Amino acid sequence: MNISALVNNKIRVVLDTNVILVSISRKSKYRPIFDAILMGRIEVVVSNELINEYVEIIERKSNSTIAHNIGEALLNLDNVIKVEINFNWGLIESDKDDNKFTDCYVAGNSDILITNDKHFDVLKQVSFPKIKTLDIDSFLKIVISNYFPTN
Repeated sequence: MNISALVNNKIRVVLDTNVILVSISRKSKYRPIFDAILMGRIEVVVSNELINEYVEIIERKSNSTIAHNIGEALLNLDNVIKVEINFNWGLIESDKDDNKFTDCYVAGNSDILITNDKHFDVLKQVSFPKIKTLDIDSFLKIVISNYFPTN
């Protein structure tokens, strides 16, 4: 995977809910991911189902005001690509709820799905549609080195 070519053309990602969750706190080491989103440096592909899950889980972990503010912010950013899911691929059998992320990836013509969830490991054996995954720590390194380089 040629990450530098993707970065030059604005990388398009789908983010697992836990990636969003751990990147929103200003004290989190993963905060540069959320900052890159807010600054428009990466494109994030979402569906209504993903936004609803983001808001639901953030609300559970913090409060409804924070959750709804983040949901609204994501929906109003120009670099957040909203897609309609017209086909369910059913690629993940072990946790069918995770299929909403793979379906969003395909519908949004995404470059990478960012997750630490082991249920997505099965995608390595799927030849079509090909879905590239990356763990959050590897993605954080890409974000920091490409969007927040030190002088």
